[in-house]
Amino acid sequence: MAKKTPNNPQSAAPKGGETHQQASGNGNILTTNQGLPISDNQNSLRAGGRGPTLLEDFILREKITHFDHERIPERIVHARGSAAHGYFQPYKSMAHVTRAAFLADPQVKTPVFVRFSTVAGGAGSVDLPRDVRGFAVKFYTQEGNFDLVGNNIPVFFIQDAIKFPDLIHAVKMEPDRGYPQAATAHDTFWDFVSLMPESLHMVMWAMSDRTIPRSFRMMEGFGVNTFRLVNEAGDWKFVKFHWRPVLGTSAVAWDEAVKISGADPDFHRRDLFEAIDKGSYPEFELGLQILDQKMADQLAFDILDATKVVPEEIVPLEMVGKLVLDRNPDNFFAETEQVAFCPSHVVPGIDFSEDPLLQGRLFSYLDTQLIRLGSPNFHELPINRPKCPFANFQRDGHMQMLVPKGRVSYEPNSLDPDGPRETPLGLRTAAVPVEGTKVRLRAESFADHYSQARLFYRSVTPQEQKHMASALTFELSKVDVPEIRRRILGHLDIIDERLGSQVADALGMSGEAEKMTPAKAPIDLEPSPALRLYGKYKPTLKGRKVGVLLAPGFDVALKNGLVEAIEKEEATAAIIAPRVGGVEDSAGTKHAAEMALSGSPSVLFDAVTVLSGPAGDKALTANPDAVTFLMDALRHLKAIALSGVPGLMKKAQVGGEVGVVELTGAKDVAAFIEFARNGRVWEREPAA
Repeated sequence: MAKKTPNNPQSAAPKGGETHQQASGNGNILTTNQGLPISDNQNSLRAGGRGPTLLEDFILREKITHFDHERIPERIVHARGSAAHGYFQPYKSMAHVTRAAFLADPQVKTPVFVRFSTVAGGAGSVDLPRDVRGFAVKFYTQEGNFDLVGNNIPVFFIQDAIKFPDLIHAVKMEPDRGYPQAATAHDTFWDFVSLMPESLHMVMWAMSDRTIPRSFRMMEGFGVNTFRLVNEAGDWKFVKFHWRPVLGTSAVAWDEAVKISGADPDFHRRDLFEAIDKGSYPEFELGLQILDQKMADQLAFDILDATKVVPEEIVPLEMVGKLVLDRNPDNFFAETEQVAFCPSHVVPGIDFSEDPLLQGRLFSYLDTQLIRLGSPNFHELPINRPKCPFANFQRDGHMQMLVPKGRVSYEPNSLDPDGPRETPLGLRTAAVPVEGTKVRLRAESFADHYSQARLFYRSVTPQEQKHMASALTFELSKVDVPEIRRRILGHLDIIDERLGSQVADALGMSGEAEKMTPAKAPIDLEPSPALRLYGKYKPTLKGRKVGVLLAPGFDVALKNGLVEAIEKEEATAAIIAPRVGGVEDSAGTKHAAEMALSGSPSVLFDAVTVLSGPAGDKALTANPDAVTFLMDALRHLKAIALSGVPGLMKKAQVGGEVGVVELTGAKDVAAFIEFARNGRVWEREPAA
């Protein structure tokens, strides 16, 4: 009898304990769950290379259905989230481009519920892994709910939704060991992306500081996919959705992210809740990139490709309204956990494009809610229920919470003349001609995988480039298989030779990059400064938190002036002391503290100050927590203000650097505030 091997799986009958592959009887042939061999696992079935995805694609539906139902009840992705209630108000009427009522009247405030999240980690993971952040907005409009389900990065790893289960399986914990949690620094993720060049643009964003944001309140949001706006006349245009934080964008340093995760794993969740709780409401502006088919045809890439951005220098943002978050959830489970977002939830005036990633999302999200919330009646949960009237003839089902009356549950009917009927005012799909042969095919216009990765890298600041190289080095250092590292280095060489060389040198693998041949030769696009994280927004200290460490004998007048200046900037002055019970000033008056030094490292603050007298300085100098507090603040490029701590400064080797201010009076306080407004003191970190 033939020896049973992976290449000869039919040599023995299936037995208990055999792998799925062995039991399937198809060996190394990829099949459906019914054993049907699959000829193309890269592309959904659609009407022509750029046409819409077809409902008959049972392979896509089986794959995504199985994926959507893998976890109960936690979300498979975006499991760890934080949310808030608020409202959206347009600046002007956009009726010339869309029928959407919530964009028509500047006097109308539309209620919203917004959920921010990480992607890869479970609900119990930390807030600050290197990860994409979800940015999902549910508009409770007068025409029904509109869910704008996006991320804090404008592109995605894949072009076709059929690859989504593969992507997430690769980035999640490795199935044989159950780790790492909420991390991309492992073999399966980098193996996948090294074999999927379409992922490279997103990889560059993922390795940037965008994936370790300072706060949900200080990150941008994007709709990612291309949608359509349709006006009353039926005319349509393509649209890309953007959210811009009024406070500007900000990120932590990687070393900060690691330390924050240990000091406060709920850092983002706490920041959002506390900001709203004290009335410092997060605000975002909605920007639209609107372009017609003619302009889309002139782009150097395909508007339907979710791995590409439309540079703002080509299609500027039109700011159309403001989102304000002004109320925390009353119950985390009932609202934040049970809220259900679906890209298919649109209103008249908003329509879909043929983007193959979006086409798959239209199926996947609804399917996910069915298993996660257990019923097609999830829309009846208070957090999901429309705030406008809704009525139809759908009945019964698990967890039905309404009590429909009458004998009629169908349409058309003559027995209930006052029942719901279709209306010409309802959703009208854009009249877009569709013609094509049924194929599993990626359009040639999707073939350029390197040009925009290069565009992003060459558009950001030198500091951001440096951090990306460091992130790539860290991540690839965690990859055990050398061949995977070599493939990634080969891709980096195509994106930017200097970047590839930097990472290879840092890994000790100079000259080992695998030679890669692009499917389509990359081109050099004009840099887009709008893609930068830093330097785009007006400097501000508003919404930030300044750590004020007090030690015995501090000057109370100096402390009061400093706190007043911080609060004048609409920032928070957090009072820290060696002991949480408080500390005495130079006159012997005791001042309460909000937190103890041992549990309040400087990574939790945007800028820091230390005020003390001689006795306090001696105690701080002997306190490792105080020394680390100051050393880390210097390392993380924070503005620092000091008074009465010569011993601590000497021990921590701090003094004389740019952004370190020794306080003697109001003039010095003003200088400190100026440094703090700028966020980090980049002069302390060389770009190269």
